Amino acid sequence: MDYHIDANNKVLGRLATDIALILQGKKSASYRANVVSDDKVYVKNVDGLRVTGNKMVGKVYYRHTGYVGHVKEARLEEKMAKDPRWVLRYAVRKMLPRNFLTQKRIKNLIFIEK
Repeated sequence: MDYHIDANNKVLGRLATDIALILQGKKSASYRANVVSDDKVYVKNVDGLRVTGNKMVGKVYYRHTGYVGHVKEARLEEKMAKDPRWVLRYAVRKMLPRNFLTQKRIKNLIFIEK
């Protein structure tokens, strides 16, 4: 089943939770934990996502290059300005169970351009 979601003026975390449930297949009657569901999520207007509180300047994403002392950090507002699709995909991926099905499930999250 295909789900079409308009992300305009939706809160990031609540939207990511709904998408994670759909991608796991928990909204379908034939849910099985060890199978990737056929449900696909199409998201449009990702630029209109919003966050509550002071997260735009307070939330920080960290990554490590592999070299000593090379921890890179970026704020949420920088990531949203560069690519809001990455922010939503990252939030959904962190809400999915960490197992061998995660990559297959995240491929069912499709972004529609305007």
